[in-house]
Amino acid sequence: MAAPVGGQILSEVLPYLEAKKDNEEQIENVEQIQIPNVEGMNYAEAKKTLKELGLEPVLEQEIENEEETTVNEQTPKSGITVNKGSKIYLQ
Repeated sequence: MAAPVGGQILSEVLPYLEAKKDNEEQIENVEQIQIPNVEGMNYAEAKKTLKELGLEPVLEQEIENEEETTVNEQTPKSGITVNKGSKIYLQ
């Protein structure tokens, strides 16, 4: 008995949240990217590499000179597949 009522409520609420009933197609169309290894690169080079692939690099600390500072660690690690636009944290 709750299912029809729940369905009706969701069908009325979801348009306000800009969600679509047929969003499965949108989910399937999200481009998947395999994360490259940027450890050992300088920050400027790593950021450029990630941005060219459609990923969002995030520096976890403030860097004075990105060209002279090396990336020691990245999260997620290289080889993992993520959605285009995902954040890659650099240390």
